[in-house]
Amino acid sequence: MRRHDPGPRRSRSVESYLRQTRILAAVALAALIGGVVSDVVNAAFWRRHALLAGLAASVIVVMLSVAVINEVIERRRRERWSVLAQYVLFELVRNARMIWSGILEVAGLLPADSNQAAAVDAGAQIVRDTPRLTAAARAVAHDDDRRAHLQLEIAFLAEHADEVLGRWAAVMLDSDVYAEVIDRHVELAGDVAWLGGLLDTAQPPDDQRRQKRARSSPAVQIEAGLTGEWLADRLVVITQLAEALDRGTLELALRVVPVEWWEARLGTTVSAGRSRLLTEAQS
Repeated sequence: MRRHDPGPRRSRSVESYLRQTRILAAVALAALIGGVVSDVVNAAFWRRHALLAGLAASVIVVMLSVAVINEVIERRRRERWSVLAQYVLFELVRNARMIWSGILEVAGLLPADSNQAAAVDAGAQIVRDTPRLTAAARAVAHDDDRRAHLQLEIAFLAEHADEVLGRWAAVMLDSDVYAEVIDRHVELAGDVAWLGGLLDTAQPPDDQRRQKRARSSPAVQIEAGLTGEWLADRLVVITQLAEALDRGTLELALRVVPVEWWEARLGTTVSAGRSRLLTEAQS
């Protein structure tokens, strides 16, 4: 599905809030240094323009104060409930991974590997292979049996995503940094629910509850129709978004509470897999 420029006013990075405050602090510091240098080089100018000098000084002080205070408050707020935040982030990772792996399973692309970590890495590589994923999605969209299997899977995934977000969204919205993450996961859950409504409208299930939900879905008023090509494109968008959120949210979770802290807390050693994840998160 083609994505349009108009949309929610948010940045692409889950850590945009931190970058914004640090950029503001850097700009304010640069302005302060520039003012000091200017005062040494051309002190007469500032003496002749006392009002301008006062305004410039006030702006610099405000910028520094906002940047420093925001950073301190946000850092303390995150540290107070960092373990809970990491737990919720892991739940969001689980939900996103269930979505992309579930669609891969329906498409017959889910790697069969006894090593679960290796299977996850291999599956992520498949998701990022757009031509292969698109071809598999088209095969699902044009096969009645596999499409019925997809409909059941999407209904389950939509219900699970709704449960996860309903339980934890209010908690995470207390912090601007985590609100950014929740917003992107809500987009993913909304895409899945939207698709589920269209599938249940096109082929009403036996479940009366799902039938009622499908009848009330706004998707039937907005989308022109559920064609095979549209469905395939939508599956690719949802799968790749889910995998990207899985990867990005996991990296953030491993920075919220370092693996070493858990190892010291539990008296265990760092495994090779967790060491690799931590290294990637810190790079």
